[in-house]
Amino acid sequence: MTRPVIGITTSDDKSRMAWWFDWFAVWRHGGRPVRLSPSRSLPMALDGLIIGGGDDIQAHLYGGEVQLDVRIDPQRDELELELMERFIPQGKPVLGICRGAQLLNVHLGGTLDPDIYTTHEGLKRRRTVLPRKTVDIVPGSQLHRILKVSWCRINSLHHQAVQDAGRDITIVARDRDGLVQGIESRRHDFLIGVQWHPEWLIFNRPQQRLVHALVDAARRGMA
Repeated sequence: MTRPVIGITTSDDKSRMAWWFDWFAVWRHGGRPVRLSPSRSLPMALDGLIIGGGDDIQAHLYGGEVQLDVRIDPQRDELELELMERFIPQGKPVLGICRGAQLLNVHLGGTLDPDIYTTHEGLKRRRTVLPRKTVDIVPGSQLHRILKVSWCRINSLHHQAVQDAGRDITIVARDRDGLVQGIESRRHDFLIGVQWHPEWLIFNRPQQRLVHALVDAARRGMA
C-alpha cells in the first residue's frame, strides 16, 4: 500500500530526538513523514500536513503586543503560512500541534493570548511532556469522534494559547482552567488544531487515533 506523504514543519535546529517522535508518530500509522523547515526545499506535492510545535509566533501577525523575552522564528512563520495558503484550499488534511494550532488560528484571522501566565492570575505553571493536564472535549465535535473520549489527559509545553477563534473555527476543547486546547474548522473536512503534543504520547490510544485519522484522511485524498 502506498504511504501518503505527510509534511511536518519544524525549525531548522530541532533536536534529533524531537524529530524522531514526529517521524514515528506518522510512520507507525502508515504515512511517509517528510521534514519541512525554512532551509529545506519544499516538495511539489503533499498528501497531508502537520504544523508542528516550536517558538512563539510573531505578535504583528495577530495584532498582539511584542514580547521582548521570547524566541521567535520569522522564517518559519513565513514557511508555514505559505504552506497553509497552498494546501488548505486544496482540501488537504491539516493538523496543527501546539504552536501549529495557534498559527492555524492566526492564519484564519484569529488572535492569541500572548502569555497565559500573565493574563490568568494564579495559573499553575505546567511544562511537561507527560499527561498531567485534563481537557474536556465538546461532544459531537470532530475531535470527539476521532479521540472517542469526552475528556483526556494531555501534556503541556505552551505559554501562548488561542484567544479569539478565526474564520469558520470552532473551539472544541478546553482544559479545567478554561484555556483553549482544541479547535477545528466548520468548513474543511480535516483542519484541526490541538494545543498539546500527541506525538510524545506514544502509548496513549486516543492521541494516536488523532495522528491515525490524519494519515487516513490523506490516504483517502490520494484516491
